[in-house]
Amino acid sequence: MVFLKTLLIILLVYYGLKILFRLLKPYLMKYIAKKAGQRFEQTFGHNPYDANTQKRKSKDKEGSVSIDQIPTKKKGSKSDVGEYVDYEEID
Repeated sequence: MVFLKTLLIILLVYYGLKILFRLLKPYLMKYIAKKAGQRFEQTFGHNPYDANTQKRKSKDKEGSVSIDQIPTKKKGSKSDVGEYVDYEEID
């Protein structure tokens, strides 16, 4: 009798949580999408559809080039990367 009671409790908890998560999933997804949008905006610093950026872009002359950041120079490969081995095909 104790085994059946335990099994019934486990099944009720399982199905109860399953129904609860099914009801809460849309709200959870909205929250996650909102947080991801906030992190994206924080990372890149601005909204691309913001009116201030549109004004700044229209202020520049057509065809003019502006450089915001100079790229860092990448180091070349090291000379001691290994020894070259010439392989021959064996028939």
